[in-house]
Amino acid sequence: MLTPTGWGIAASSAVLLAAGFAADYPELVMIGITGAALLLLASLWLLAKPELSVSRQISPERIFEGTEARGRLTVTNTGRRRTPPLAVVEELDGTRSTVWLPDLATGESWETDYPLPTTKRGRYAIPAPIVGHTDPLRLIRRGRAAGVDSTLHVYPQVHELRTVSLGGPQDEEGPTSSLAPQGGVAFHSLREYEPGDDWRLIHWPSSARTGMLVARHTVVPDQPRQLVLLDTSDDRSFEDAVRVAASLTVAAERAGHPVELRTTAGQTITGDMATVLDSLSTVTPSAEDRGTDVLLDVASADQGVALTVITGDPDPTKLESLAMVRGRFLNITVVHFGQPRTAPGLTVIRAESSEDFARQWNNLVLR
Repeated sequence: MLTPTGWGIAASSAVLLAAGFAADYPELVMIGITGAALLLLASLWLLAKPELSVSRQISPERIFEGTEARGRLTVTNTGRRRTPPLAVVEELDGTRSTVWLPDLATGESWETDYPLPTTKRGRYAIPAPIVGHTDPLRLIRRGRAAGVDSTLHVYPQVHELRTVSLGGPQDEEGPTSSLAPQGGVAFHSLREYEPGDDWRLIHWPSSARTGMLVARHTVVPDQPRQLVLLDTSDDRSFEDAVRVAASLTVAAERAGHPVELRTTAGQTITGDMATVLDSLSTVTPSAEDRGTDVLLDVASADQGVALTVITGDPDPTKLESLAMVRGRFLNITVVHFGQPRTAPGLTVIRAESSEDFARQWNNLVLR
């Protein structure tokens, strides 16, 4: 492929040749032929393809907005001849950068590391680097993809938040459900004995009656949990809203509180902290989802859920609809970034940014 200099030589040679022949000016013809000869020699120079081993490591592969991630590139000459000077082209988020390498002797390696842009959350697919070389005059460049593709996850920024007790029943013999984690002391039901069960859990009267071993199914009692609902129908201050959702979820996870994250688009994000943050790194707003109307589907029947709704600029109608389902939750907190608004029965936090929210939240918890 011609470099910008190569294109300039090619265009100039063509013009000089045409003008020289047209004007019967042999000097212009000779200059044009010289330019064409340079391009030919550059092509012949590139016939020798260097044999290289290329590896690239991204460290760390998962980071938060604003923290540093670096790529480390290692190129080794595995051929029997010295390589010409090499050019490595990296592409990330539509931006290309070129790193020039010196010529390498047989068996010699060259390493470099470079920062990666991490100011914007997202999941970035980084193509394999393109390693190429040029002729001494850099008229033509020849390159090929080397190594493997990489992926960089940039998580939304997480602020330090104080946690608050959700209240509600937390005694050892509280209500249970089939989804509750095993290993507690609360009796939920009887089930067939499984190899590895504690023999002390065997319920002998039921075993004698059924003719097979039956064990007591004990679980951790249901405890109040936190439901974080991210409004993905409103793109106003959406990045701040995502940071708030990530901060609340991470704070609850670190404190050992049951927490569930949902979006108004219908996505339920569960799992460990890395899984939740992976999903939040790619969530996008959509004008097609139902917004906070989905609360009619997710409202709790046993009043064991504390709800936090994160939205952009809610209108009074939206706040009224939230107030209507207030009785189905332990409490409802609305975090928004719009005009000052209030609603009966709701805790409303208006913030200028995610940093402002963190300050207000921590002050509220300390009261």
